[in-house]
Amino acid sequence: MIGRADSWQRAWRGIGADGDGDEVLAGLLAAYAQPHRHYHTLQHLDECLQGFEQGRVLALHPHEVELALWFHDAVYEVKAADNEQRSADWAAQALQQANVADACIARVHALIMATCHRALPVSADAQLLVDIDLSILGAAPARFAEYERQIRQEYAYVPGFLFKRKRGEILRGFLDRPRIYSTALFHDRLEAAARANLAGAVA
Repeated sequence: MIGRADSWQRAWRGIGADGDGDEVLAGLLAAYAQPHRHYHTLQHLDECLQGFEQGRVLALHPHEVELALWFHDAVYEVKAADNEQRSADWAAQALQQANVADACIARVHALIMATCHRALPVSADAQLLVDIDLSILGAAPARFAEYERQIRQEYAYVPGFLFKRKRGEILRGFLDRPRIYSTALFHDRLEAAARANLAGAVA
């Protein structure tokens, strides 16, 4: 199990960024700790980092995937439609200021944008990152139930009947996919559990 500080330094230095990135790290930790967040929190970040440890061997550019995970929910405003774009732009700006190669920055930006979940991921690294982000769907029943409560808290302003309808549409969208998880590793470990969790949630 890797800690946040070790994960950050491994990714930051591994991608060739100048300095230690401590100011960037502090900004990210503060963002994930914002009080309006209930699911998109440090808990979710930690779960993603642990998921990355399990799947790291699959990454073509592991430092880029790890950094993308750090930034993928850096901006989270419930009523906004451009959270991923703003998160990706934050990452790009931070990496540019740290003199990271343009090609690396472009790949990190694209990875973060893949977490919009509007289309199936194509590249191997995007597939890994998206599988990690969606691993909560295949969590143990108690954690999945907690996740659903956390999402409801984030959307507390939405009337119950409307939330149930919209949430059901999202969850059924995942159920309707031939595969929820793109990589064999996450498919084998989580697909059955995710489908059971989702089926129960939309019943």
